[in-house]
Amino acid sequence: MRACLLIVCLFGLCIPGLAYAADWPAPIQSLTEQGITVVKKIDAPKGMTGYAAKAGQTPVALYLTPDGKHVIVGTLLDENSKNLSRAPLLSIADARPGLPRDTWQQLKQSDWIADGPDNAPRTVYVITDPNCPYCHRFYESSRPWVKAGKVQLRHIPVGVIRPSSPAKAAALLAADDPSAAYRAHEDNYESGGIKPMTDVPADLRQKISANGALMKRLGIRGTPGIIYKNADDKITIFQGAARNKKLVEVLGPKPK
Repeated sequence: MRACLLIVCLFGLCIPGLAYAADWPAPIQSLTEQGITVVKKIDAPKGMTGYAAKAGQTPVALYLTPDGKHVIVGTLLDENSKNLSRAPLLSIADARPGLPRDTWQQLKQSDWIADGPDNAPRTVYVITDPNCPYCHRFYESSRPWVKAGKVQLRHIPVGVIRPSSPAKAAALLAADDPSAAYRAHEDNYESGGIKPMTDVPADLRQKISANGALMKRLGIRGTPGIIYKNADDKITIFQGAARNKKLVEVLGPKPK
């Protein structure tokens, strides 16, 4: 597990901080104070204690070490490489509150940056931080769909990962052509992307704050937060850099 500032990267997701429960052992309590929600205890090797938890809507397994002073976050495998964490995490995968009825309308009314044609048959919203490497990975993966005119991504910039994130998000929204600025930012991501705005005016600070509040209302605690309508026209949220089958589920059949 890699940590950078207050960011923990789990399963292709940038989380700006991992509710308080006085009865949890100290390492577990520390995680809950950072936003991890412990759902239930699960089986663990002798001497260890396992917990099924959630980082936002992403299930995670926690394993408290025998000394009670450390916690391991990740997947537990047996001697045959069988994933012992999978079943208990699947059991809590849908254990989350329903989305607000007006979710899609809230997304439409947010301050987003278009990426792809307005007449694309599919619209996908992406809550993104300019400094998020997994947002960048999703951007690159989505290029065939966007360039083929199959999808319009609507990037909702937030500033949650690094101190420069809000100022970069402001620079994107304030650009003469935000769509072109966003593409240029992603195309130059490895060299730092767009320069942070030096003095962010109050109206832009409000827009970025509102986007962050929307992210929170939807229960999204990491970026990218991808919101789309599935095959049953149900609003669905996926957190992380969608790949393979999930990428097709989000964006549709890959263009030839």
